[in-house]
Amino acid sequence: MLLIDSKFQLLVTASLLAVQPLFASEGEGETKPFADETLTAWQEKSFVGNTDYTLVVDQGTKVLKASANKTASVLYKEQAIDLTMTPWLEWSWKIESTYNDIDETTREGDDFPARLYVTAQTGLLPWETIAINYVWSSNQPLNTAWQSPFTDKSMMVAVQSGNQLAEHWTSQRRNVADDFKQFFNVDVKKLSGYAVMVDGDNASQVGTAYFGGIVFENN
Repeated sequence: MLLIDSKFQLLVTASLLAVQPLFASEGEGETKPFADETLTAWQEKSFVGNTDYTLVVDQGTKVLKASANKTASVLYKEQAIDLTMTPWLEWSWKIESTYNDIDETTREGDDFPARLYVTAQTGLLPWETIAINYVWSSNQPLNTAWQSPFTDKSMMVAVQSGNQLAEHWTSQRRNVADDFKQFFNVDVKKLSGYAVMVDGDNASQVGTAYFGGIVFENN
Protein backbone atom coordinates (compact mmCIF):
# COMPACT_ATOMS: atom_id res chain seq x y z
CA MET A 1 0.00 0.00 0.00
CA LEU A 2 1.49 3.32 -1.03
CA LEU A 3 1.56 6.05 1.59
CA ILE A 4 0.17 8.98 -0.40
CA ASP A 5 -0.87 11.34 2.40
CA SER A 6 1.81 13.01 4.50
CA LYS A 7 -0.26 16.19 4.90
CA PHE A 8 -3.27 15.08 6.94
CA GLN A 9 -2.00 12.74 9.62
CA LEU A 10 -0.86 13.00 13.25
CA LEU A 11 0.98 16.26 14.04
CA VAL A 12 4.50 15.78 15.35
CA THR A 13 7.32 18.13 16.25
CA ALA A 14 9.64 18.67 13.29
CA SER A 15 13.35 18.45 14.13
CA LEU A 16 16.30 19.14 11.88
CA LEU A 17 19.02 16.48 11.59
CA ALA A 18 22.43 16.30 10.07
CA VAL A 19 22.32 13.95 7.10
CA GLN A 20 25.15 11.79 5.92
CA PRO A 21 25.58 12.52 2.18
CA LEU A 22 24.57 9.18 0.70
CA PHE A 23 24.13 10.47 -2.83
CA ALA A 24 26.75 9.90 -5.50
CA SER A 25 26.00 12.93 -7.63
CA GLU A 26 24.27 16.26 -7.23
CA GLY A 27 24.31 19.21 -9.55
CA GLU A 28 23.74 20.05 -13.16
CA GLY A 29 23.24 17.07 -15.42
CA GLU A 30 21.77 15.86 -18.66
CA THR A 31 18.26 14.52 -18.26
CA LYS A 32 17.05 11.09 -19.34
CA PRO A 33 13.56 10.59 -20.78
CA PHE A 34 10.64 9.86 -18.47
CA ALA A 35 10.31 6.09 -18.75
CA ASP A 36 6.56 5.67 -19.25
CA GLU A 37 5.05 6.42 -22.65
CA THR A 38 1.74 7.32 -20.98
CA LEU A 39 0.60 7.95 -17.41
CA THR A 40 -1.80 4.99 -17.35
CA ALA A 41 0.39 3.14 -14.83
CA TRP A 42 0.25 6.13 -12.48
CA GLN A 43 -2.56 7.27 -10.18
CA GLU A 44 -3.36 10.71 -8.83
CA LYS A 45 -4.55 11.57 -5.33
CA SER A 46 -5.93 15.05 -4.68
CA PHE A 47 -5.53 16.86 -1.36
CA VAL A 48 -6.49 20.40 -2.40
CA GLY A 49 -7.42 20.71 -6.06
CA ASN A 50 -5.13 19.13 -8.63
CA THR A 51 -1.56 19.66 -9.67
CA ASP A 52 -1.42 19.46 -13.47
CA TYR A 53 0.69 16.45 -14.52
CA THR A 54 1.39 16.11 -18.24
CA LEU A 55 4.01 14.55 -20.49
CA VAL A 56 5.82 17.19 -22.56
CA VAL A 57 8.96 17.53 -24.67
CA ASP A 58 11.67 19.70 -23.15
CA GLN A 59 14.90 20.31 -25.09
CA GLY A 60 14.07 17.33 -27.29
CA THR A 61 13.45 14.92 -24.39
CA LYS A 62 10.11 13.57 -23.18
CA VAL A 63 9.63 14.52 -19.51
CA LEU A 64 6.88 14.90 -16.93
CA LYS A 65 5.73 18.46 -16.23
CA ALA A 66 3.99 19.22 -12.93
CA SER A 67 2.38 22.60 -12.20
CA ALA A 68 0.61 23.60 -8.98
CA ASN A 69 -1.43 26.77 -8.46
CA LYS A 70 -2.11 26.81 -4.71
CA THR A 71 -3.08 23.17 -5.16
CA ALA A 72 -1.82 19.78 -4.01
CA SER A 73 -2.14 16.37 -5.61
CA VAL A 74 0.35 13.55 -5.86
CA LEU A 75 1.10 11.32 -8.84
CA TYR A 76 2.11 7.88 -7.62
CA LYS A 77 3.00 4.47 -8.96
CA GLU A 78 2.46 1.31 -6.96
CA GLN A 79 5.36 -0.96 -7.85
CA ALA A 80 7.40 -3.44 -5.83
CA ILE A 81 11.08 -2.51 -5.99
CA ASP A 82 13.62 -5.04 -4.64
CA LEU A 83 16.17 -2.92 -2.77
CA THR A 84 18.44 -5.93 -2.22
CA MET A 85 18.97 -5.91 -6.00
CA THR A 86 18.54 -2.21 -6.86
CA PRO A 87 19.10 -0.01 -3.78
CA TRP A 88 20.17 3.09 -5.73
CA LEU A 89 17.61 5.59 -7.00
CA GLU A 90 18.69 8.01 -9.73
CA TRP A 91 16.55 10.75 -11.22
CA SER A 92 16.71 14.12 -12.94
CA TRP A 93 14.54 17.15 -12.33
CA LYS A 94 14.22 20.88 -12.89
CA ILE A 95 12.23 23.63 -11.17
CA GLU A 96 11.25 27.06 -12.42
CA SER A 97 11.77 28.69 -9.00
CA THR A 98 11.54 28.08 -5.27
CA TYR A 99 8.88 29.43 -2.90
CA ASN A 100 9.02 32.64 -0.88
CA ASP A 101 8.57 33.27 2.84
CA ILE A 102 7.74 29.75 4.04
CA ASP A 103 8.92 27.51 6.85
CA GLU A 104 8.96 24.03 5.36
CA THR A 105 9.21 22.35 8.77
CA THR A 106 5.70 23.54 9.73
CA ARG A 107 2.25 22.54 8.52
CA GLU A 108 1.68 26.01 7.13
CA GLY A 109 4.85 25.83 5.03
CA ASP A 110 4.86 22.15 4.05
CA ASP A 111 5.04 22.87 0.30
CA PHE A 112 7.83 22.10 -2.15
CA PRO A 113 8.50 23.14 -5.75
CA ALA A 114 9.46 19.50 -6.37
CA ARG A 115 9.58 16.26 -4.44
CA LEU A 116 10.08 12.60 -5.18
CA TYR A 117 9.25 10.11 -2.50
CA VAL A 118 9.52 6.40 -1.88
CA THR A 119 7.39 4.24 0.39
CA ALA A 120 7.83 0.93 2.17
CA GLN A 121 5.40 -1.35 3.99
CA THR A 122 6.58 -2.21 7.52
CA GLY A 123 3.67 -4.41 8.59
CA LEU A 124 0.55 -6.18 7.40
CA LEU A 125 -1.82 -3.29 8.05
CA PRO A 126 -2.33 -0.62 5.35
CA TRP A 127 -1.20 2.23 7.58
CA GLU A 128 2.04 0.49 8.57
CA THR A 129 3.99 2.39 5.95
CA ILE A 130 7.01 4.70 6.06
CA ALA A 131 8.18 7.20 3.48
CA ILE A 132 11.20 9.30 2.52
CA ASN A 133 10.57 12.55 0.64
CA TYR A 134 13.53 13.76 -1.42
CA VAL A 135 12.70 17.46 -1.80
CA TRP A 136 13.94 20.52 -3.61
CA SER A 137 13.85 22.85 -0.63
CA SER A 138 13.19 26.55 -0.90
CA ASN A 139 15.29 27.50 2.13
CA GLN A 140 16.46 24.57 4.26
CA PRO A 141 20.20 23.82 4.12
CA LEU A 142 21.33 21.23 1.62
CA ASN A 143 21.63 17.72 3.07
CA THR A 144 19.48 18.38 6.12
CA ALA A 145 16.46 16.28 7.02
CA TRP A 146 13.45 16.76 9.24
CA GLN A 147 10.38 14.85 10.25
CA SER A 148 7.17 15.68 8.42
CA PRO A 149 5.01 18.07 10.46
CA PHE A 150 2.07 15.75 9.77
CA THR A 151 3.42 12.30 10.63
CA ASP A 152 6.38 10.58 12.24
CA LYS A 153 6.24 8.00 9.43
CA SER A 154 7.62 10.39 6.82
CA MET A 155 11.02 12.09 6.56
CA MET A 156 11.92 15.08 4.39
CA VAL A 157 15.44 15.24 2.91
CA ALA A 158 16.73 18.37 1.18
CA VAL A 159 18.72 17.00 -1.75
CA GLN A 160 18.53 20.38 -3.50
CA SER A 161 18.04 23.83 -2.01
CA GLY A 162 17.51 27.35 -3.27
CA ASN A 163 17.43 28.94 -6.70
CA GLN A 164 21.05 28.50 -7.73
CA LEU A 165 20.18 25.63 -10.08
CA ALA A 166 16.63 26.71 -10.91
CA GLU A 167 15.77 26.31 -14.60
CA HIS A 168 18.64 23.83 -14.97
CA TRP A 169 18.30 20.07 -15.18
CA THR A 170 19.99 18.45 -12.21
CA SER A 171 20.77 14.81 -11.45
CA GLN A 172 20.32 13.12 -8.07
CA ARG A 173 21.38 9.73 -6.77
CA ARG A 174 20.48 8.17 -3.41
CA ASN A 175 20.97 4.80 -1.75
CA VAL A 176 17.38 4.29 -0.64
CA ALA A 177 18.09 1.24 1.52
CA ASP A 178 20.78 3.16 3.44
CA ASP A 179 18.47 6.15 3.83
CA PHE A 180 15.69 4.04 5.40
CA LYS A 181 18.25 2.56 7.78
CA GLN A 182 19.57 6.00 8.73
CA PHE A 183 16.22 7.74 9.20
CA PHE A 184 14.05 4.91 10.57
CA ASN A 185 16.59 2.30 11.74
CA VAL A 186 14.75 -0.25 9.59
CA ASP A 187 16.23 -2.66 7.07
CA VAL A 188 13.89 -2.13 4.13
CA LYS A 189 14.25 -4.76 1.45
CA LYS A 190 11.30 -3.83 -0.77
CA LEU A 191 9.55 -0.61 -1.75
CA SER A 192 5.80 -0.55 -2.26
CA GLY A 193 5.94 2.38 -4.66
CA TYR A 194 7.14 5.88 -5.40
CA ALA A 195 5.63 9.25 -6.27
CA VAL A 196 6.28 12.75 -7.56
CA MET A 197 4.62 15.91 -6.36
CA VAL A 198 4.52 19.69 -6.69
CA ASP A 199 2.30 21.33 -4.08
CA GLY A 200 1.47 24.88 -3.02
CA ASP A 201 -1.74 24.56 -1.05
CA ASN A 202 -0.57 25.29 2.50
CA ALA A 203 1.34 28.48 1.72
CA SER A 204 -0.69 29.56 -1.35
CA GLN A 205 2.27 29.16 -3.71
CA VAL A 206 2.55 28.58 -7.46
CA GLY A 207 5.24 26.25 -8.79
CA THR A 208 6.29 24.19 -11.80
CA ALA A 209 8.78 21.33 -11.98
CA TYR A 210 9.90 18.79 -14.57
CA PHE A 211 10.90 15.18 -13.93
CA GLY A 212 13.04 13.12 -16.28
CA GLY A 213 14.23 9.55 -15.85
CA ILE A 214 13.49 7.81 -12.54
CA VAL A 215 15.58 4.65 -12.35
CA PHE A 216 16.45 2.07 -9.68
CA GLU A 217 19.95 0.61 -10.10
CA ASN A 218 22.22 -1.93 -8.42
CA ASN A 219 25.29 0.30 -8.07
